Amino acid sequence: MTVHDFTVDTPDGSSRSLGDYAGQTLLIVNVASKCGLTPQYEGLESIYQELHGRGLEILGFPCNQFGGQEPGTDEEIQNFCSTNYNVTFPVLSKVEVNGDGAAPLFKYLRAEAPGDFGPESGFLYEHVSKTRPEAIGTDEVKWNFTKFLVDGEGNVVRRYEPTVTPEEIRKDLDAVLA
Repeated sequence: MTVHDFTVDTPDGSSRSLGDYAGQTLLIVNVASKCGLTPQYEGLESIYQELHGRGLEILGFPCNQFGGQEPGTDEEIQNFCSTNYNVTFPVLSKVEVNGDGAAPLFKYLRAEAPGDFGPESGFLYEHVSKTRPEAIGTDEVKWNFTKFLVDGEGNVVRRYEPTVTPEEIRKDLDAVLA
């Protein structure tokens, strides 16, 4: 099984096979509009503009599971992303990334790359330790803007915790795109 075996919902109510992205490097990110990390949209869009021509596709998945920071409808989220951050990469339908209702794609991503969330995540580690202590030491997505790097074959290469900025993963993106 690979990421290419999954189908996801699009904001217009249809679905899309991730198999359509075979041969492309994917950066899959759970996003939110009202998060302190929301400005990462700028870095994501910048990297998308630079690397899309080399085969990078960024897929944003809005999620409201962390502090209610993505309360809008799919339409409102699309509007926010384009109006405030000029996002041109696909932002898909809102999903859950943890728990019984987690999207199958995110269950798979979490199992393939459980993450290494710890004190090096600074303020976010402190916050999650206080608000979601049960998540520490598990494969759960800890907060908005967790990123999963997937190669052209659909294999999960690495997970980046939310405080890792798009700019900080540029070297890894270049290596996978090479």
